[in-house]
This record gives sequence, structure tokens and C-alpha cells, in this order.
Amino acid sequence: MREIVHLQVGQCGNQIGFKFLEVLSAEHSIDATGMYHDDSDVQQERINVYYNEATDGKYVPRAILLYLEPAQSGAGSNWAKCHYTEGVEWIDSVLDVVRKEAEPCDYLQGFQLTHSLGDGTGSGMGTLLLSKIRILVTFSAIPSQKVSDVVVEPYNATLSIHELIENTDETFCIDNEALYDICSRTLKIAIPTSGDLNHLVSSTMSGQLNADLRKLAVNMIPFPRLHFFVPGFAPLTSRDSQQYRAWTVAELSHQMFDAKCMPAACDLPHGHFLTATAIFRATMSMKEVEEHMSQVQSENSLFFVEWIPNNVQTAVCNIPPRGLKISATFINKIIFI
Repeated sequence: MREIVHLQVGQCGNQIGFKFLEVLSAEHSIDATGMYHDDSDVQQERINVYYNEATDGKYVPRAILLYLEPAQSGAGSNWAKCHYTEGVEWIDSVLDVVRKEAEPCDYLQGFQLTHSLGDGTGSGMGTLLLSKIRILVTFSAIPSQKVSDVVVEPYNATLSIHELIENTDETFCIDNEALYDICSRTLKIAIPTSGDLNHLVSSTMSGQLNADLRKLAVNMIPFPRLHFFVPGFAPLTSRDSQQYRAWTVAELSHQMFDAKCMPAACDLPHGHFLTATAIFRATMSMKEVEEHMSQVQSENSLFFVEWIPNNVQTAVCNIPPRGLKISATFINKIIFI
């Protein structure tokens, strides 16, 4: 299986990464000590994508955690300090660790990065890392003017976008404001915590584990610089009513196209989809999936560009996520973003 090296940079990137690895371990039946508890051939086949097998049959995530401690270096929330001074001092050591993780891989698929464009380490050190190694995919938390708590976040994001355009193949945009709205309005969480937001992001990330990220880029990106995606996840419902709902493919298909369920604040009436991918996770008929997706696409035909035919790709994975009987991950390339 094609291996992925996971990197998480900065406070936000590490929080998202920790939750992602937690969800990932649960899906692969790996406990907190690294022991594997299952006999599924499919899981054993795919476990090497994100894990290295260590001694005593334990599995260790192929992950690199990076954070410039602001209390010691003063680099917090300062893009330039993390990119040009503090980051430069540490970049050689970081690249050496990356090399050690990548060299044992038999068939390296690429590097995956989680970071924030608002904080200093995630934006400054993250983009410095981008300029040194080609990152296959990034999960980038974009600052929002409504929930921003640092005055320099817009500057950090602006300086980071250029590096994302030039040095990544795929960028998944995550907006804090949209995540708060989903947690409060859809999931009915009165006071969303960072754990709730990170779990929502990690659900979107884990929904793509069985897809080849390189093939995704081939099918989703019409022009190299237009590689900014908006991910989505379904079903999204309040925890109290979740046990009373039996979701169908049709309901998931409709919820995926709902702007209220996308973790980036997109104004759909003023934007058009260039391409989209829907990954369903459950035992289901591929014919049923294609029929419902075709129906939903025809209902939302005004939101799709006319000059890219057959621009919605579908895929089915027979293994549902932990705790759900059926789910779907939606990845779209919308002009608005």
C-alpha cells in the first residue's frame, strides 16, 4: 500500500492531528499502546498507509509533530519570525527527521500536513516546510474574522497563501466560523469546544483513507493552481437524535450539497462547482449511489460549470467509520473558494 508521512505544525495543526490520529487508530482497531486488535484482511492491508510496525507487533503512526514554543522563542503569531529566523534555525533538523521517516517506505505516496494559516508556527514554519519539500496535501485552517483572537491572523494567512499555491498539490480549506456554525446549528452543541471542532475535521480527513490522494488530484484539478478544495462529511445530526435516524444514500447525497454542512463558509448561490468527489462508506450498491448522485447533480445543475462534463466522481468503501453504519465524504472544487 502507498505510504503517507503525516506532519502536524503549530498549535492548531497539532490539535487537529492528534484528533485525526485518534480517529484513525480507532478505525484500524489500534489501542493506545499501539496493539492491533482485529483479524480483518482489509485493515491489515491498509494499516501501513499511516503506520509503521515496531517491535512486539505494535504500530506507531508515521507522524512528525512540530511546534515552536512561543514562551521560549517569541515566535507565536509572527509569520516572519517563524519563516525567516526561528524556522530557519530548525528546518535542517526537521528535514532530517522527515528523511528518516520517508526512507523506510516502500512506495511513498506523499506528505500530508495539518496546520493553521493564522498562527505563527503553522503559517510561517509550515510554509517554510512547504518550500523545502513538495507536500501532496494540506489541511489548512483559515482564520475567520468573527472568531479571530489575534490581530495579525489576516497577514499570516495572506503571506501563507502564495506558498500554498506554488508548493502543494491539494489544499483542503477549513474555516473556524463554519465549524462553529455546524456544531451549534446542526449538531446542537450549545458551547462547542476545540475538541468538537477537531473531531469534525478529523471525520472529514479519515473519510478519504481508502482513496488514492494522487488519483484524487488527477480527477479534481482542472488547472494546477486551482487545487483548493472544500471538504464535507455526512451524516451530520445532533447526538441525541443520531440513534433514532436511519440514513439512506439519498439523504446523504442531499446533505452533502448543503452549504450549512461544509466546514468552509461558502456562498453557493455566488459560486459554481468545477469538480466534486463523493466517497460513500458502507456496504451498498454502486448503481444506487450513481443514480442518487446523478439526481442530486441534476437538481443542482445551476451550481455546476457547463464546460467540464461528468465532473462528479463517486467511490464506495465497504468499511463504515467507527460508530456509524453509513457515511459519506464530499470533496468539492468551488469557484468561490
